[in-house]
Amino acid sequence: MRQKLPILQLLFLLAFTTTLLGQKELTGSLTDGNDPLIGASVIVQGTTIGTVTDYDGKFSLTVPDDAKALLFSYTGYETVTMPVGSTRIFEITLKESSVALGEVVVTALGVKREKKALGYAVQDIKSEEIAETRSTNVVNGLSGKVAGLQVSAGNVPGGGSQVTIRGNSSILGNNQPLYVIDGVPMEGDFAAPIEGASNNNVYGGGISEVSPDNIESITVLKGANAAALYGSRAANGVILVTTKSGKGAEGLTISYSGSYTTENPFITPEFQNIYGGGTGRVSWYADGRNGGVEIDELALEQFRAAYPDAPLVGTAGVDESWGAPMDGRLVRTWWSGQETAPLVPVEDSWDNFWVTGQTLNNTLSISNNYGSGNFRFSFGNVDQVGILYNNDYKRNNFRLNLDQELAPKLKVSVSTEYIKSGSDNRQQPVLWELGTWHHRHDDWGLLRDYEQFMDVHITRESDQYPYANWQHSFALNRFYEQETLTRANDKDRFLGNIAFTYEFLPNLNLMVRGGTDLWTDTRRSITRNERIKSNTERTQSFNEDVLRRQETNVDFILSYNNYFGENISLTAQAGGNHRTNYFKRNYIGVNDATINGLYNVANNASQNTNVSRIEEKEVNSFFGSASLGYKSFLYLDMTARNDWSSTLPVENNSYFYPSLSLSGILTDALNINSKFLSFAKVRVGWAQVGSDTDPYRLTQVFDPTTGWDATTPLFTEQGTIASTGLRPERTTGKEVGADLRFLGGRIGLDVTLYEQTTTDQIISVAVSRATGYDSKLLNAGKIRNRGVEVVLNGAVVDNPNFGWNVSLNYARNRNSVLELFTDDNGNELETIVLSSRRGLSLEARVGQPFGTLFGSGYARVEGGEFDGQVIYEDGIAVKDPDLKILGNVTPDWIGGFRNEFRLGPVSISALIDAKIGGDIAEESTSTGYQTGVYPLTALGREEGVIGVGAVNIGDDENPVYVANDVVAPTRNVLGALSVRYANEGAIFDASYVKLREASIRYVLPSKMVEKLGFIRAASVSVIGRNLAMLYSNHSNIDPEFNIYGGNLQGALYYTTIPSTRSFGVNLNLTF
Repeated sequence: MRQKLPILQLLFLLAFTTTLLGQKELTGSLTDGNDPLIGASVIVQGTTIGTVTDYDGKFSLTVPDDAKALLFSYTGYETVTMPVGSTRIFEITLKESSVALGEVVVTALGVKREKKALGYAVQDIKSEEIAETRSTNVVNGLSGKVAGLQVSAGNVPGGGSQVTIRGNSSILGNNQPLYVIDGVPMEGDFAAPIEGASNNNVYGGGISEVSPDNIESITVLKGANAAALYGSRAANGVILVTTKSGKGAEGLTISYSGSYTTENPFITPEFQNIYGGGTGRVSWYADGRNGGVEIDELALEQFRAAYPDAPLVGTAGVDESWGAPMDGRLVRTWWSGQETAPLVPVEDSWDNFWVTGQTLNNTLSISNNYGSGNFRFSFGNVDQVGILYNNDYKRNNFRLNLDQELAPKLKVSVSTEYIKSGSDNRQQPVLWELGTWHHRHDDWGLLRDYEQFMDVHITRESDQYPYANWQHSFALNRFYEQETLTRANDKDRFLGNIAFTYEFLPNLNLMVRGGTDLWTDTRRSITRNERIKSNTERTQSFNEDVLRRQETNVDFILSYNNYFGENISLTAQAGGNHRTNYFKRNYIGVNDATINGLYNVANNASQNTNVSRIEEKEVNSFFGSASLGYKSFLYLDMTARNDWSSTLPVENNSYFYPSLSLSGILTDALNINSKFLSFAKVRVGWAQVGSDTDPYRLTQVFDPTTGWDATTPLFTEQGTIASTGLRPERTTGKEVGADLRFLGGRIGLDVTLYEQTTTDQIISVAVSRATGYDSKLLNAGKIRNRGVEVVLNGAVVDNPNFGWNVSLNYARNRNSVLELFTDDNGNELETIVLSSRRGLSLEARVGQPFGTLFGSGYARVEGGEFDGQVIYEDGIAVKDPDLKILGNVTPDWIGGFRNEFRLGPVSISALIDAKIGGDIAEESTSTGYQTGVYPLTALGREEGVIGVGAVNIGDDENPVYVANDVVAPTRNVLGALSVRYANEGAIFDASYVKLREASIRYVLPSKMVEKLGFIRAASVSVIGRNLAMLYSNHSNIDPEFNIYGGNLQGALYYTTIPSTRSFGVNLNLTF
């Protein structure tokens, strides 16, 4: 035996030596022509021997001496086969696949994957589409471009916009998607409403402060299947933002992008120009303060006898326009004082209220790719003036992206941005008196120049500041208010992350990353400034609100990808995350300033109003994912995540949620080789996502208040009973879809069917007042969203001289509140009121879509010839004694249609955006019928009108209906359309079809650029947004805009600042 061992050792050594002699080392790199391809596959043809490229796109592979060829492949690119022969070094350039052009997308955790391998729906928007028409808010640039994504844009400079994906799923929680910038989460514009603080629709925040010029691409992960790895905040989808880097720079590169746009009101309401302010066809009174008397010769004589020392006042005593004909008769007005002036219409008065808005937007960047790394630094400036007088917004963005190789296998990536923003006067978007309440003979141009009327006496001697008022006790002059009652803010924001990546093997690496989103916003509002609505001089009041919020994330991700032979591929990640959230608010209100104009919190003659609040939260997580591929046509994706939240009780603070999806490429699996059908994939997925709640909801909370003597601190218990047994909300998503490509990839069709159900909603329900509380917090409620999404893309014409590309998206979502709450006695809660105004409530009602409008309506005929018509009595619409469902804010469908034409150096693009169905509670138009300002109110003022409807000529038990033929005063008939009479009068169809944006771009030909020498590329564009309302059932407003924020978009609307139409020019230069 001992003698055999040396022989065996010799044989083994001989075999090993022979093996070594039969192998050779191959090296090389893979690029797309510019950038290295990371993680590309290199396999010896016909074997399982292979590797993947490293972060520089390089590879090293030992192959058998008899290896014939190498296969080079990368997601979204055509596979290349190269013979080995005597070649030892391979420099390979891969071309993008004609069928899957641009189909590499960023998915959860920032992993780039081939779109054909995904088992769920995603959409990718490139930088050119985002910044095409120079919207300063990146979210607004997504309108009409992503199926199932609905944007409700703000309408003030620097204001926020609200986004929902696939409908609303949480009753009282947040329905906004999660925003992730370069791997680090940040808040959306409405993601974290601040109790008691100013509306974020005015102050913006989050994603609205990120410059579109710094964005490379946006990927929308629509459902729970796509977003499960992001944890409890991803139930409403995720919007992944990838910012620009210096990877594509050809040496030191300087780029400039600058635009100038002007804005004016988009929708101009129509007004009647026949009758002036007043009532009873009389346009002025002797003493508007006390209701007044009509002025004729007899009344004038009687007034002077009764009030010998009182001047005649040029105010109507009412704020409506049911006055005298504006035929030039002489009357006293607020600007004429004791003199008379002709009563004539000012047809462009409403237009005179607005100023031309202007936006100057500039970005300068410098970037470089220098081998061992790259960087990009940019500075952006936005200087914006709104269409409302004395309303502005300014923002400066400083961004640095850096990738650097620290050692052969160690790299660092830095993505950071500092944002300085603010305004001298932000403004609430609601103008209560504008349009619906101002007299039709009032001239807003004169109101703007109120200072020249300071000596005009239109009120009693005791009124110190009559120039501020134009209808005395009803409304303050808006221009005076804009000058004196300002809302300023100054905000500093820092967001960014630093990540270290170590490559253990070409296919195994570890990333450790830390990131934060930190902002401080100081807001100062002057709430009273010598105003005279109470007819006495008042001291100034103001407040200062300092808000600070920070979110910090620290995570690690271990990534592995490999090919096992030619048939099996594996991409896997495992990691953990620690998140902390901190919020602090310090509010001080000065109620009685000693010195006007001194904005110091010590300048107070009485006790200040103080509010202080701190919130903290922590979440720990572990997660993992794996994607198995078979022969590049069958993919199985699995994810799992477990969160531990500090806002849930210990027994329920750990919640696990998985996802599973499967996709198969039929054209590859079945070897379909068709000129018509180029690519066909089907996919199916299931996922579950958990969601926690806000801090301090497990125990009773006490709020500070001021004692009776203004010095003794007191704390009062909140009226909601806390719950110690809260469970996380659960969203379960199911999804099936198909991705089809035709004619060599020139036409693409993607269809998705989905269902998402959210259970265990964390809601507050009313309890008996005998308990000493108003409500109780608990888990209840179930909401389901079902829908279909369709995306169609096509290259209609594609040749070197002319191109025509089209893109169409359509989404239909059906939402239903399945259940709310059933108590121990079996009593079911049927509705939860989300908000209300004038008796009209916005509700989550069982059996109805989320966002039901419920209130008073008109009595209507049931059945027969006049079925559904309004019942009239004495010529006036009859109000139904029972409250009823009046509508719902959920649209039937939303969509977009984009065309792009290319003719040589000129390209033209246009986007049509549509929302069809759904209702809006629009009080301003309803009120305008009551106040007599709209054209319909000018009809029949002398003789009366007949309302359209039916009248009962029988009795209550045996009604007989005929057409209404009773003439009644116009004011009474149209007054029934007011929301103050019946809520139904304020319900309108919220549908619209818009020409959302358009641009004409000219790119300087390369020969012309070469002559300039120092310029590498240049282009100039003419741009526009909100160019035309192609269809709407409401002529007075833009039904898209959301003035209140919160869960529902555009649900309640009252005399808001109008949306704007913008035109401008844009210049792009590269040096």
